[in-house]
Amino acid sequence: MAVPYGALDHRYRGEHPVRTLAYLFAEDRGRLTLAVAAFMVKHSPIWLLPLITANVIDILVGRLPVTGLLINIGLLFVMLLSNYPMHLLYVRYLHGSIRRMGTSLRSALCGRMQQLSVGYHAKVSAGVLQTKVIRDVESVEQMAQQAGDGGLSAFVMLTGGVTVIAFKVPEALPVFMVVVPAAAVLVMKMRDRLRTNNETFRQEVERLSSRVSEMTSLIPITRAHGLERDALHRVDGTLSNVLRTGLRLDLVNGRFGSLAWIILNALGVAVLGGAALISYYGVLPLTPGDVVMLTTYFTTLTTAVTTLLSLTPVVSKGLASVRSIGEVLQAPDLENNAGKAEVESVRGKVEFTAVEYAYEADRPAIRDFSLTVSPGETIAMVGASGAGKSTILNLVIGFLRPTSGTIALDGHDMESLDLRTYRRFVSVVPQESILFEGSIRENVAYGLPDVTEETLHDALRDANALEFVDRLPDGLDTVVGDRGARLSGGQKQRLAIARALIRDPRVLILDEATSALDSRSEALIQQALSRLVAGRTVFVVAHRLSTIRTADRIVVLDDGRIMEVGTHDELLRRRGAYSGLQAAQLG
Repeated sequence: MAVPYGALDHRYRGEHPVRTLAYLFAEDRGRLTLAVAAFMVKHSPIWLLPLITANVIDILVGRLPVTGLLINIGLLFVMLLSNYPMHLLYVRYLHGSIRRMGTSLRSALCGRMQQLSVGYHAKVSAGVLQTKVIRDVESVEQMAQQAGDGGLSAFVMLTGGVTVIAFKVPEALPVFMVVVPAAAVLVMKMRDRLRTNNETFRQEVERLSSRVSEMTSLIPITRAHGLERDALHRVDGTLSNVLRTGLRLDLVNGRFGSLAWIILNALGVAVLGGAALISYYGVLPLTPGDVVMLTTYFTTLTTAVTTLLSLTPVVSKGLASVRSIGEVLQAPDLENNAGKAEVESVRGKVEFTAVEYAYEADRPAIRDFSLTVSPGETIAMVGASGAGKSTILNLVIGFLRPTSGTIALDGHDMESLDLRTYRRFVSVVPQESILFEGSIRENVAYGLPDVTEETLHDALRDANALEFVDRLPDGLDTVVGDRGARLSGGQKQRLAIARALIRDPRVLILDEATSALDSRSEALIQQALSRLVAGRTVFVVAHRLSTIRTADRIVVLDDGRIMEVGTHDELLRRRGAYSGLQAAQLG
């Protein structure tokens, strides 16, 4: 079961990534303990082999009874046979825990993305977020797996080897204990450089992901204008940065690995020579078996420390990914609904009182916006690009919160309401309808699992969509393709209207729902919209003034301020800003 993303965020905040990982594995501590125990049993032949080899050599050299030889060989065989069941237990418990941790992280990220404001998603590329969910979590999983496999192996070899030496040849123990501090010093020297280079490489990969996502979405425009070279040039620049930072990271890792190998193997040669000389001159009572054991254990110890050092780049990359994931889990740009009043019903009265909103400080997009909208009233907003129309719609939906002033829904300040419950009564028909890879049935009834076939047909009929759906080979089960690629613009828009109709909203948002359509499609959609707006509070943004003549009131915006309010006929008689817009379109 995935860790709740709220709890994960709380645990992550302000903590070291290692502590975050410890929390992620908290529920699997029992399984991890069993995994470690199974690993120690399955791996025991590795660290017992030098001891048994030494015993066999001493038995042969000293011509001791063959019973001892058989006991040593038999013990080794038993330990070898135990590897199979213990290895399966180890994989089941350790790798199962890692998979659950990865699922928890991905669940946490996806949940957090649903919490983050629309403003955050406007600033952060979808490609970057996708990289965090896929690549960064995969890096954390790889770190845990490799640290488990390689790290446990090295730890068991170190512990087992040092323990045997402490009992068999305690005088040699100080020499062996030099290895670990030497390795620690090397890690400390290289850690900061590894971390910096891993972080730089991660950021470049995120930029590449963003560029590729952008390139794929622009392919129709790129092809239409013959801009393939320009598009590739933009991606090539990012690819060059990834190549450069990747090579720099590889060189740092290579330098690190080579130095570690030279230092540790040089110490191994020194131990071999020293043990042989000590035995030769009789400084210590070392048997031939002891010399072989010490040399073999030092090689084993060297291999273990080298393994631990080789994990440093992997661990650095994994911890960098934990920090990257934390950028999303810690992002403060949240829509906070906790503890606020749930909306049980909506009449549709919306009151704006001296509302201002600024995307950037000292540059308000909306200024002193005051307007009272009655239930069932249709309000159209017109004005030049940048006048603030889309900002007003986002304020109504609750995607944005006023910088100052208030917006009241049915007499309740929207700041005090749980906007998730309010949006159950809201439907949006955007300029470009958003469809996902699935059937028409799934797209129209999205989020409504209990919709009847009759209700679905009624919504499609009222949206003027049934006439083309019935002609499709698989009808309601026809797959629309990625972003509705297999449908025309008018067909996609009619499905978007059907999706809004089936929810029976009390507040309806129409954001240039008929722009960029041919006249026949526009006529069909206007008929569908006339059915959709009936009895609902509607906010319409439109550039074509001909589509909003029947609105109850038209609000003319300029630079975030209300210039005029009135019906179509009233505004034309005033010969003000609206009349000028009308004349410009007719001209």
